[in-house]
Amino acid sequence: MMIKIDVKGDVVDNDTGQFFDYWGMQYVSPQVVKESLDKAQGDEVELDIASYGGDVFAASEIYTMINQYSGNVTGVIQGMAASAATIIAEACDHLIISPAGQMMIHKASTAGVGNSDDFTHTAGVLNTTDRTIASIYQSKTGKSEDEILNLMKQETYLTAQDAVKQGFADEIMKINDKVPQVVNGLHEIPSKDAVKKFKNLIQSQKGIDSNSKQFENDALFNEKLAMLKGENNGNTN
Repeated sequence: MMIKIDVKGDVVDNDTGQFFDYWGMQYVSPQVVKESLDKAQGDEVELDIASYGGDVFAASEIYTMINQYSGNVTGVIQGMAASAATIIAEACDHLIISPAGQMMIHKASTAGVGNSDDFTHTAGVLNTTDRTIASIYQSKTGKSEDEILNLMKQETYLTAQDAVKQGFADEIMKINDKVPQVVNGLHEIPSKDAVKKFKNLIQSQKGIDSNSKQFENDALFNEKLAMLKGENNGNTN
């Protein structure tokens, strides 16, 4: 039996994963992957990947788990695999990318406070992290460290064709009914930030059924609608 694991939403550590889970937000964490791999018990696994990345160290932990897994792991990049999500993707025994998919690699980044010595130390940590990530891409592509670091420095976006040609992926998915829908419309859709705020607001309104007329008649309906449209509805928050 094949076990499918979603690598979607943010890549986060286990504690942050509990926060995301509470609010019903999509994420992947080492604990989620471990539980799925334990359940698979050596059976074939498919990773369905569509993520903009996140925590490098969480991604590295997941990478190691997949590498140590006794069964075969196939990765399927369904949309965008960026940043830390590419680390996870490169752990797969065979990596397939949708013709509508992309990969993006770049150098690690962080934020911090402190004196000049602190920032010098942080720069060293980032350089080490970049070289560690580069070694993962090297093992998959056969490229040199300098080649990989240069691609990361440029924040390189790869089409499906580019990803296969340069060795980051193994093949392009055959066109069939599983290919993700790509929409190119003239109308606007709610921003991701607006949707997150909207979901949080729904969670806070206990006892309101979002599928009923009661929701439409709620006093906060106009505020919610404005939020979806990206408007502040007179508020300054």
